[in-house]
Amino acid sequence: MSADKADPKSAWAGEFGAEYTARNVASDEALRARTLMWERIGQALKDDPPRSILEVGCNLGLNLRVLKRVVDAELSAIEPNAVARETLLNENVLPSERLYAGFGDAIPVPDGGVEMAFTSGVLIHVPPERLAATMGEIHRVASKYVMCAEYFSPRPEALSYRGHEGLLFKNDFGGAYMDRFADLRLVDYGFFWKRATGLDDLTWWLFRKA
Repeated sequence: MSADKADPKSAWAGEFGAEYTARNVASDEALRARTLMWERIGQALKDDPPRSILEVGCNLGLNLRVLKRVVDAELSAIEPNAVARETLLNENVLPSERLYAGFGDAIPVPDGGVEMAFTSGVLIHVPPERLAATMGEIHRVASKYVMCAEYFSPRPEALSYRGHEGLLFKNDFGGAYMDRFADLRLVDYGFFWKRATGLDDLTWWLFRKA
């Protein structure tokens, strides 16, 4: 049986996104895995840590909950799903003035408004026709660092996701950033193996603006 073709923005902003939020509980195990992730990435940032960080597509804030404990930075995020945003506010993950409603292809932050902008498991859900705009916005709002942690493939690859087409894409996202923006310099990169970390086989790249 073929999978249904989904409209990504409607899916993530609506019930499909709310179901995703319900599945992703901020358990001790999940937070431990994210702590390991940020401790590793933090090694590459230790000489000049960002003072402000924006997460694009934060969902219920697993990364933000950990970052609140391990960095001294002002945190903000943009998230399309209202249920996820309500969770973030109710659980005091972010204040309302630093939580934006929307998608990564239109971030309501000034040019260079944060020192670091990042995604974790979000670019994989951006359709190819919106990827350039999303990366462009992330690059625009970040004054110093761009980071992403995503599923890797050496070539663009579309996969079925929970019975739907059009919602999951693998790519060499680090290469895409470097090819698109001449001012980005690779600081570090690595791989989080699910079997060892509890994370989801994520490849990560950290770039600094020249």
